[in-house]
Amino acid sequence: MVLKTTVDEPQELLNIPGVNRVVKLGYINGFQRIPEVELLLGEGTETIHKENHCLFKLDVGRIMWSKGNTTERMRMAQIVDEGEIVVDLFAGIGYFSIPMAVHNYPQKIYAVEINPVAYHYLRDNIKLNHVEHIVETIWGNCREVAPRNVADRVLMGYIGNTHEYLDVAMEVLREGGIIHYHESVPDKLKFNRPIKRIKDAADGYDVEVVNQRVIKKYSPGVNHVVVDAKIY
Repeated sequence: MVLKTTVDEPQELLNIPGVNRVVKLGYINGFQRIPEVELLLGEGTETIHKENHCLFKLDVGRIMWSKGNTTERMRMAQIVDEGEIVVDLFAGIGYFSIPMAVHNYPQKIYAVEINPVAYHYLRDNIKLNHVEHIVETIWGNCREVAPRNVADRVLMGYIGNTHEYLDVAMEVLREGGIIHYHESVPDKLKFNRPIKRIKDAADGYDVEVVNQRVIKKYSPGVNHVVVDAKIY
């Protein structure tokens, strides 16, 4: 097991059962979400994380993993309706696509990822979880390669310049549907800014906010939030 930490004295962490490697976390950089990490103890940074009956293979030295998103991954596992077509615009290693496919019965999930390392692990994780019949991978920038006019549900589980891809999400929906839109938002703007951005992108379509929640504290005074919006 690889344990990620922010502490400066990692030796005592090796006393935790199953831990044989320790890395120190830094920042997550760029659109491809590349982490800064320092290997403090042990050799190698590839591991398989087990969560909610799902397996996630990744290299924590090259791919981000947020423990704070655990509840949201579990929520996504239960929220999809049987027979739906889902497009995950920022799939990563399958953070949301894998739980959806493992725990429910969507007809198809198109998982789009631009980072070649994450894409490699995404394909591995689809095989590890035996969901090849549900999840189809697409490598590239979602603006260029995401399938249009096909989805009942669109996942936007990336925070950064996510709002710049809301127009893509609208094009991906076939006849309305649900968008799960993530954003990092200052406390004073909370849900107002992401909801306004969704309504602006909807461009004349009706928008119903069906859920809004704080996933975790992103930084002092800033929250990682998600808004579930029905477009029709």
